[in-house]
Amino acid sequence: MVKITLKGNVVKEYESGVTPAMVATDLGAGLAKAACAARINGKTVDLRTPITEDCSLEILTFDDEDGRVAFRHTASHMLAQAVKRLYPDAKLAIGPAIENGFYYDFDVKTPFNKADLEKLEEEIKKIAKENLALERIEVPADEAIRIMQERGEGYKIELIKEHAAKGEKITLYKQGEFIDLCAGPHLMNTGVVKAVKLTQCTGAYWRGDESNPQLCRVYGTAFPKASMLEEHLKALEEARKRDHNLIGRELGYFTTVDVIGQGLPILLPKGAMVIRTLQRFVEDEEERRGYLLTKTPYLAKRELYKISGHWDHYRDGMFILGDPQKFEEPEAEIFALRPMTCPFQFQSYLTRTRSYRDLPLRYNETSTLFRDEASGEMHGLIRLRQFTISEGHIACTPEQLEEEFAGCLDLANFMLKAVGLSDDVSYRFSKWDENNREKYIGDPEEWERVQNTMRTILDDLNVNYTEADGEAAFYGPKLDIQIKNVYGKEDTLITIQIDFQLAERFGMEYVDRDGIKKHPYIIHRTSIGCYERTLALILEKYAGALPMWLAPEQVRVLPISERLIDAAGEVVKKLKAAGIRVKLDDRNEKIGYKIREAQLEKIPYMLIIGDREAESGTVSVRCRKRGDLGSVEVEKFIQQVLEEINTRKLD
Repeated sequence: MVKITLKGNVVKEYESGVTPAMVATDLGAGLAKAACAARINGKTVDLRTPITEDCSLEILTFDDEDGRVAFRHTASHMLAQAVKRLYPDAKLAIGPAIENGFYYDFDVKTPFNKADLEKLEEEIKKIAKENLALERIEVPADEAIRIMQERGEGYKIELIKEHAAKGEKITLYKQGEFIDLCAGPHLMNTGVVKAVKLTQCTGAYWRGDESNPQLCRVYGTAFPKASMLEEHLKALEEARKRDHNLIGRELGYFTTVDVIGQGLPILLPKGAMVIRTLQRFVEDEEERRGYLLTKTPYLAKRELYKISGHWDHYRDGMFILGDPQKFEEPEAEIFALRPMTCPFQFQSYLTRTRSYRDLPLRYNETSTLFRDEASGEMHGLIRLRQFTISEGHIACTPEQLEEEFAGCLDLANFMLKAVGLSDDVSYRFSKWDENNREKYIGDPEEWERVQNTMRTILDDLNVNYTEADGEAAFYGPKLDIQIKNVYGKEDTLITIQIDFQLAERFGMEYVDRDGIKKHPYIIHRTSIGCYERTLALILEKYAGALPMWLAPEQVRVLPISERLIDAAGEVVKKLKAAGIRVKLDDRNEKIGYKIREAQLEKIPYMLIIGDREAESGTVSVRCRKRGDLGSVEVEKFIQQVLEEINTRKLD
């Protein structure tokens, strides 16, 4: 017999070898029907896993994240089975569950089109109706290779050999005639998947490497009820309407050009104006908080990155100039575009001897950076190869570390509130992965000490955070402020990092009170993160209708006829003199057409000038959100608008 601790610390005894599926059935038919996977002693497993010793057990349904992963992972296998049935020559790559759905990569001669996806959906429905049982099979590596060789699955063979070389178990999952390499967990049968939608088809390189074959990636999502799928698709349609990649182009904020390259957007006047507004706001606020502005080069010699460790730990993400065959030749002069500014700003610190009285020393910079992102990872303004961030570095003593970290977090939260994103973020404590030490510099004892220090700081500041292993920078742990785009894809917007190593590498010292030279702690931080990403997120947040203080065009003046253009021009002059971003629409068009166009362009205010307004020195005000507000004196309107701008009102 085994004792199983269930939810609420309820303990029940079962025969050894009982499975979570059996336990779920014992607990109730409803739970058994809804069960997708289980968690035994904290590890997510199949419902078919035998239990042979005392343990804690959770039955996971679609309402649980790991339950959804198992559900959608099974749906990805159903997609692969459908592809092999309809397109037998297709080769299988990988097919994981992802947030809100799944994908599967296929090597096919011709990428799938919309009609193909519709056929595949119908075949998946057939597979669901067949209610095929999924069987987990553990086999030796040579047997797994033989099975995949018979099926001509070269990508699977490559993966099996890698798993075997690491001493990992090789497991296959079988459903009907279909067999796939997979660690699981999966549903008990295909009949549980009641609703599937294949959403799009894109290109993706095998393992994200452009030197490898390009595959056809099919995205989809799956639910246990058709009504849940319908609700999801409605939300997805709303997300598309807010997608910055769509509205940002339609409203003229940015564009991209093939001959320039992917991940290298051109900011049009509207987008450039918003980023300039943000940049000035950030730099002014940082100056008020004691930061010293620097301006450093965009590129440097290889030797700088060797000191910092970027050459050994980040080279694959850098753009290196010169002959690749000479990258390791000591006498060759090799340059690389900067992926971050820290090694450059450290040179400012090193210009003279420092005392503890000089600390904390806060440097900031509006930094243009360059990172060689994989083509499949880039999307609009969210992830780019060239971008600009509000970067900064603080050199401080150990005693100052917590206060300075708190100041960085306060600044970040201040910025998030100013742009209206403070309620949309989460906090992640990103740590090193002790099982993958080659990714990092420093010894384990130092890492544990500094991570414990950072955890204490976060707890003292009452930060509600999750922890993530393997997400630290190679030189230290960090707090990542995470945010999701309209599709639910999570990215990092702002980071605050504790660096306990690079100061020593660069010879950065200060003379302490006891007269002994010591290395400062370095805090790497951004205050609003990447400007382009922030622009993308606020375009999505406000569906293009940006708050008054950020709007690239705040007011549009609309004379109702050509004879009133001069009067309208005088109003424009007054608004410009007050620092308001204003445009005169002097086209020979009907006023209704001009108003509709301004509304579509999301202009916050429209000032209509007719004969009565021209004679009385007033304007007829129309608001983007509140409609017609009636007539008001020009000076009074300016006063009201300036108050809205200066207080950074968001609604």
